[in-house]
Amino acid sequence: MRIPSSIKLHKASRTLELVYGEERHLLTAEFLRVHSPSAEVQGHGNPILQYGKQNVGLSALEPAGNYALKLIFDDGHDSGLYSWDYLYQLATRKDELWQDYLDELRDAGRSRDPDVSVVKLL
Repeated sequence: MRIPSSIKLHKASRTLELVYGEERHLLTAEFLRVHSPSAEVQGHGNPILQYGKQNVGLSALEPAGNYALKLIFDDGHDSGLYSWDYLYQLATRKDELWQDYLDELRDAGRSRDPDVSVVKLL
């Protein structure tokens, strides 16, 4: 289990900073929100694509025992518990996971921007 040696919430830039020894990772609130481990997002094994989350921020962090963080987002989402292992996986696979997410949005005709509706022309 990889536990960060430092955790910092940067509200202005809407990022979470995780430090593991010499490794420093910045994860955006949007990235964390769309990859929430909650049942609402994971869909009990059938993930539900999150879209329109470009402007979401993190309001607060709460420890969940010694094994996870509860992230509280300003869109009201607060049901995901991010285990230390899951946070490390998100941090170290960020680029790959982000590209997969962007591909899923494109394929579904959805946008990161909550004020944009994508119209597919045939």
